[in-house]
Amino acid sequence: MRIALINENSQAPKNGLICEALEKVVTPMGHAVDNYGMYAADDKTQLTYVQNGILAAILLNSGAADYVITGCGTGEGAMLAMNSFPGVICGHIEDPVDAYTFAHVNDGNAVALPFAKGFGWGGELNLEYIFEKLFGFGHGEGYPPERREPEMRNKKILDEVRAVTMRPLLDCLKEINQELVKGAVSGERFSELFFANCKDAGIAAYVKEIL
Repeated sequence: MRIALINENSQAPKNGLICEALEKVVTPMGHAVDNYGMYAADDKTQLTYVQNGILAAILLNSGAADYVITGCGTGEGAMLAMNSFPGVICGHIEDPVDAYTFAHVNDGNAVALPFAKGFGWGGELNLEYIFEKLFGFGHGEGYPPERREPEMRNKKILDEVRAVTMRPLLDCLKEINQELVKGAVSGERFSELFFANCKDAGIAAYVKEIL
């Protein structure tokens, strides 16, 4: 699995700590981590949590990433922005139980974490435990065990509903303020990471044009 990490401007100073915790947990599992930044508060490209949603949608829908880790101060804004786009199912995760149940009950492909609210002493340990529960025990198997079949059935129903209510990503992107989209894909390492892993020619062509 290729996991993308995205930080918005308010929590950019924590990027290194978050990336270190993520890599520590998932690299031994055989997963790869792509750090899309922001890397520091004074990065040339400043991402808002709304742009996190745009960037995540591009990565997930193009196949450049299989999973996205993001967040903001509370995690709420990032979660709302992520779920505004097709092809993205993002959970709001505060602790390891949230991570485990989201992986098995909701089987999404992105999480938004609160990187300021409640993030104090031991914050990096909580991140490690979250990532262990999120990636170390499979996905979509239902929870608790006796609810396995109805939970899996409900997730399939959700996917069917979203297929009707969500428009194709490129249609959405082309109607958003193009400077907002350009800002989302202008990070220091975006082109290096994205074009090496993108599997959708249409999205790749759009991104090249907007850049």
